[in-house]
Amino acid sequence: MPNPFLSLFSTPYGIPPFTQIREQHFLPAIRTGIRCQKEEIRAILSCTDSPGFDNTILALEESGAILRQVTAVMYNLSYAHTSLPLQQILQDTAPLLSAHQDSIFMHPKLHRRVAAVWENRTKLRLSGEKKKLTEQYYKTFLRGGAALKSGEKKELAEINRQLSLLSLDFSRKILTTVNQYQLVLDDESQLRGLPEDIRQAAAHMASETGHHGKWMFTLQNSSVIPFLQYADSRPLRHEIWNAYVNKGSLGDENDTDHIVREMTMLRSRKASILGYKNYAAYVLEEQMAKEPVQVSQLLRRLWTPALKTAQKEAAMLQERINHEESPFTLQPWDWRYYAEKHRKEVFGLDELILKPYFRLESVRNGVFEVSQQLYGIRFQALSGLPVYHPDVESFLVSDDQGKDIGILLFDFFPRESKQGGAWMTSFSEQYKKRGKRIIPVISVVCNFSPPLEDSPSLLTLDEVNTLFHECGHALHGLLSDVKYKSLSGTNVPTDFVELPSQIMENWCQQREVLHLFARHYQTGEALPAHLIDQIEAAQRYGQGFATTEYLAACFLDMAFHTHESGTIEDITAFENQIMAEINMMPEIKPRYGSTYFSHIFAGGYSSGYYSYIWSEVLDSDAFALFREKGIFDKNTATLFRKHILEKGGSENPMVLYQRFRGRNPEIEPLLEKRGLGD
Repeated sequence: MPNPFLSLFSTPYGIPPFTQIREQHFLPAIRTGIRCQKEEIRAILSCTDSPGFDNTILALEESGAILRQVTAVMYNLSYAHTSLPLQQILQDTAPLLSAHQDSIFMHPKLHRRVAAVWENRTKLRLSGEKKKLTEQYYKTFLRGGAALKSGEKKELAEINRQLSLLSLDFSRKILTTVNQYQLVLDDESQLRGLPEDIRQAAAHMASETGHHGKWMFTLQNSSVIPFLQYADSRPLRHEIWNAYVNKGSLGDENDTDHIVREMTMLRSRKASILGYKNYAAYVLEEQMAKEPVQVSQLLRRLWTPALKTAQKEAAMLQERINHEESPFTLQPWDWRYYAEKHRKEVFGLDELILKPYFRLESVRNGVFEVSQQLYGIRFQALSGLPVYHPDVESFLVSDDQGKDIGILLFDFFPRESKQGGAWMTSFSEQYKKRGKRIIPVISVVCNFSPPLEDSPSLLTLDEVNTLFHECGHALHGLLSDVKYKSLSGTNVPTDFVELPSQIMENWCQQREVLHLFARHYQTGEALPAHLIDQIEAAQRYGQGFATTEYLAACFLDMAFHTHESGTIEDITAFENQIMAEINMMPEIKPRYGSTYFSHIFAGGYSSGYYSYIWSEVLDSDAFALFREKGIFDKNTATLFRKHILEKGGSENPMVLYQRFRGRNPEIEPLLEKRGLGD
């Protein structure tokens, strides 16, 4: 069988030919892709004409088509549908790809050509996307070590090689740990408090793994979080909580402690070689925040009111526990359980009553309806297209004139071959070829509870938020309308990329929007008004906990990457020290502990986990305009699409935001939204 990566995909809409792709295709295709891009680079270097945009920047941008094709599929499958052979391929190819990348961005002659274009940008009359793309390549060469001495280049290349392997190893170990853990229960009394749908899902999972007649819970969020939220058995909550927060720190073959220490040290050294005070300074230079002090100021401004609110919440939960027959001190494995009971008592809001109204397909259609009303786009289900797993669904996205916008794939349910969490990604990005817009192939991946024999997949209110969030990212990729792939869609600073996703969350709990999709999966009854009242009343409930656990992880991320030497002997002691410095409550743990903090050690958010709250300042301020004008106001939606969603990374993000909003963002809407005002 010919290697499908070695030519342009002939499948409909440029979707990867998953049915033809075999694991043995990846390594040969990568080697061929590297060789072809080297030839393309040689052609740029052999050009005798003065360096210009077309013969240098554009030629560089268009090089590596095969490599881009194969790595997009390989990396996406490594997260969504991996295997032992694929994991080995990743290990084998990581050094090759790292070395190849360095050979380009450390090449002195290529650097001089790119620098010449940038320095002559005025003479060459570069403007708009041409100027932005040139600037991006110029900075990439500098930040990639092109100006370093020979010895420093060699050291930096070795650091990059090691970091690429360590990141893969971290991801593999966490996935293995999650897949290995099983809490198998054989006594129905141990299930007290758990809703019937959670019990059924646990029974199904147990049966699938050979534990017939029993119930099984795992460390997947769709399993462990409901257990912590509803299970009456405090010892069992403690047991699964310990397993959850000790991922990567058990001293076994999947321990990640040494990876965290080594990656922190290597990143610090990399920053030093490149002339930065620390790794955070290196990363933030290209973000909206620009420098660590800006991040610190935002986190500190939010931390005090968040901690104060969380302490009040803890006191309320402790008061409730004090009225139990055998009172005890509130612990982290108790928080979700008693918070759920307290929320139900205060607001009458019961997740068990809400879930039947949030059938997955209905929520997905709600996203489609909101997107159509805002941006005039339509979603058509497709069949017969190649997919990488039977769970994957395909949709054609088009405008109100019937013109194709992009392909959207959905992959909703957990499996052993998939990483936990939820994310949006792309198999191919939007760009323009000879003036024609080439449509992107976008994918949304989640880990929702799968349907059972007698019931569909039903979402919690938090999972409804998650789906709207990821589809906001998808809209950023789908509606992109730029010339160059490197500036397309979500290729923006990390602390700007969450704006399109987080603003979508604002719609999903609006009364007007809930009427569009929230219907009982059995009766078709619309979500009753009194339940919507309860949702609205409880929107700020638990924000002390949510904000505190999140900000604690942000502080931890920044502490790792602003550490003076980067040498940390004891990860646990280091984490405890950081928590003590911010006066972290013992009843709450950071959202991610060091040894399973995949966002920063395997997911591209190093020195960037703060981005969610930075972007929430933007999204809260932006949605305030929709509230003022109307949540489906066409003019406001057009402005957001034109200046944010379509522009990708083609301009400075603050300039784009100012064009949309007419001013700089303000923090007050965020404080009000989270109930953290003075």
